[in-house]
Amino acid sequence: MDFGRLSDLRYVDFRLPPDHPDTAGVLARAAATSVAPQLFIGCPIWTNKAWLGSYFPAGIRDADYLHHYARQFNSLELNTTHYRIPDAPTVRKWRDAVPTDFRFCPKLPQVISHDRALYNVDDLTISFCRSIRELNERLGWCFLQLPPTFGPEHLSRLERYLLDFPSDIPLAVELRHQGWYTDKVAFAAVAAMLEALNKTLVLSDVAGRRDVLAMRLTTPSAFIRFNGHGLISSDYQRADIWAARIAQWLQQGLQTVYFFVHQKDIMHTPLWTQYFLEKLHALSGITVPAPRIIPQPVQGSLF
Repeated sequence: MDFGRLSDLRYVDFRLPPDHPDTAGVLARAAATSVAPQLFIGCPIWTNKAWLGSYFPAGIRDADYLHHYARQFNSLELNTTHYRIPDAPTVRKWRDAVPTDFRFCPKLPQVISHDRALYNVDDLTISFCRSIRELNERLGWCFLQLPPTFGPEHLSRLERYLLDFPSDIPLAVELRHQGWYTDKVAFAAVAAMLEALNKTLVLSDVAGRRDVLAMRLTTPSAFIRFNGHGLISSDYQRADIWAARIAQWLQQGLQTVYFFVHQKDIMHTPLWTQYFLEKLHALSGITVPAPRIIPQPVQGSLF
């Protein structure tokens, strides 16, 4: 995730803003239900060749990467769907490669979100939804990433699209145009609309765009995209901060967390995730197996 990435972090305040005032109401209404909270955590890709011989067995076929990825993480930010709509047999292969408690979060195709900016995309949306329904119970939240050019002047177009979007497919929406966050009236309007339509506002934690961290939950599900900078001190401090905030939300009624870790060096992701999950477990009691280096076969002696 290059959005908001900076090379110089000296002047970045990585603290999370206070919760938006309306977040408490969303969580309070959810607290009345007796749903056991769930945490899904993952990466943006599964073909991580750098993990061969550590988190993946050495020498596996490309076709087996997803199977082994799903033994390390329980979710995937499925970015490949952003570039093309997969056919049903491909989606079924993905589905069958992972356990039943694994969740895919497919990104809507860029032809819908970027090229056509939600205009005249009914057929494409139907085609996309038809394909990803093949994931069955392994389908988590899809997410619609809107480009930085899609601002508050397009609110009615966004509302029309969301009203027509199939109600059986959970959807999160990522807003990148600064106007959504600088204009309080516009933000209140879009957040209220998302809440009314049961759509989740994506929270993106990136160094160069702290404004997008509005900390406004619009459903009892949090969808968080975290852009890290390696195993530096600020990344660990941010892990502490997020663990504390999520633990607080879980106590208030949050039902589901989707947390996706973006690191430039994919070798950093499992180690950061281990630390984050340990911190969150200590604060909330929620348990998700952390990625671990797997034993590799011992090569036989030549003598």
